Amino acid sequence: KACRHECPTGVDMAKMKIEVLAARAATHGLSVRDRLVGYLPRYLDLASRFAPIANWRNRSPLLRTLFETLAGISAKRALPAFRSDTFRSDAEVLGAPDGREVVLFADTFNRGYERENLDAAIEVLVAGGYRVHLPKPSDGGRPPCCGRTFLSAGLVDQARTELDRLVATYAPFAARGVPIIGLEPSCLLTLRDELLSLRSDDTAKSVSAHALLFEEFLVREAEAGRLVLPLGAVAAKAVVHGHCHQKSFGAFKPVEKVLRLVPGLEVKTIESSCCGMAGAFGYGADTYQASIEMAELSLLPAVRSADQDTLIVADGTSCRHQIKDGSGRTPLHVASVLAISLKRAKSNSSRSLPTKEQAHG
Repeated sequence: KACRHECPTGVDMAKMKIEVLAARAATHGLSVRDRLVGYLPRYLDLASRFAPIANWRNRSPLLRTLFETLAGISAKRALPAFRSDTFRSDAEVLGAPDGREVVLFADTFNRGYERENLDAAIEVLVAGGYRVHLPKPSDGGRPPCCGRTFLSAGLVDQARTELDRLVATYAPFAARGVPIIGLEPSCLLTLRDELLSLRSDDTAKSVSAHALLFEEFLVREAEAGRLVLPLGAVAAKAVVHGHCHQKSFGAFKPVEKVLRLVPGLEVKTIESSCCGMAGAFGYGADTYQASIEMAELSLLPAVRSADQDTLIVADGTSCRHQIKDGSGRTPLHVASVLAISLKRAKSNSSRSLPTKEQAHG
């Protein structure tokens, strides 16, 4: 979505590309790489059961070479590691029974690869007094998915199927005015963009209208005087990289505003364009070098020049992967930064409490 933001006339090349990919797939079929990327939401849970085997490719030079030959995935690029403890919640509601309601959209990427971000978001929302819904699909199947991976492979019908399931799951909440909160920009903002290109009914429009990124929701609550979070200092500085979708939809400023809620944290935005990963683009054997060159324009030099004590913050899954691959630094999602800040405040509060002997003189 960088083109939509940076193009002087606002041409949405990403949306046009979907149409081209759909036409190509209909005529020529799908490549192995397109199948691996597109169908990720449908095989994620199976892969997680065999995570050590599924991740073997990253540890084996031979398998890396084989994947490059057969699937066009660069041997130089590590794939995101599957984990056996993917995000699952037995409870459909968490937090205060009388708290203001929110729905947390657990996207495929954070659910399967970085569940700590979802755990952190729940911790922050519950600490803020909110009642967090994690509804299960009405069909009893997989967790809701936005269809983003299918769109990236030109599989529009499959994406529509995923979005239909998501809309059916979240529509009752949207009808009551409950915010639908997501962590991954490319996934959550699909509900504000491509969903309305595929469906124009009132139910879809209602879900779209209530979709908010985690930071957008917190900023809105703070500006309305409803946000109460006991935060503690975590670092002196943070450098932030904005996801292309955040920039394209005017959703990046809330990231800066939320980080500035952390006491004593100086927030600096890296002046960068796309990180170069662009979903699956950075994994291609034929596009890997272009991906790295894009990151080297400004993003990776800025990260490398940051002090070790400086937080590196990026909301996008692919952005974090690019930063880790290119610099060795581990970036954090904003939700994780706030969760750490909550823990620091709690720790400081515990240390400042009087002992039993002090309390009784």
